[in-house]
Amino acid sequence: MHPSQFLPIRKFRRGLWLIIALAASAAPALFAQRLPATTGNVPLTYTIALTDRLRIGVYQEDDLSIIARVDSLGCVNLPLAGEVKVMGLTIAEAQKAVEDAYVKGRFLRNPQVTINVEEYAPREVSIHGQVRTPGRYSLPIEATMTVLDLVTKAGGLTDTAKGSEITVTRVSAEGKRSTYTIDVESLIKGRDKADVQKNALPLLPGDIVNVPERII
Repeated sequence: MHPSQFLPIRKFRRGLWLIIALAASAAPALFAQRLPATTGNVPLTYTIALTDRLRIGVYQEDDLSIIARVDSLGCVNLPLAGEVKVMGLTIAEAQKAVEDAYVKGRFLRNPQVTINVEEYAPREVSIHGQVRTPGRYSLPIEATMTVLDLVTKAGGLTDTAKGSEITVTRVSAEGKRSTYTIDVESLIKGRDKADVQKNALPLLPGDIVNVPERII
């Protein structure tokens, strides 16, 4: 083949490499547009707890940007908009709740809110009864902890534990008390797969877990 016949192929290859290079350089920007807004080192699954200290910023509204602590009712007190409940919400959900409050109050038409956790509240649960190391344990910030996880962290069940009727007592911000019964034995032995979600109840700060004794 005459050398001149290679020219179209060479031009094609150069053009192809140019397209690949341009695509590679543009890729970060394209992916950046698709990614959700981040909040520093806080994972998007983190849920806001009582006494968390939050930095709430409103874009181009410096007078509305504050640092506030989540009160005993699970709320933050916003300039103009007043109290907005954020406890139990993810960061993204809390940002939306604050934006909605300013829109519904007709204070802003299209607010852009960012929330960062300045200081985390102590996130602890307690476990009592028939486990090898009862006591208080810290909840991880990066992930959820289930009753099974807590039982494992507490050294496991004793020989006299009734693992099928472990109770979780939870008090809401409004003071409402709820009790859940968890069958940890089924989870350990791989039974009751249809009800795994119920028995894998994620623990929340302040939950009290009790492992009863089996009546022989």
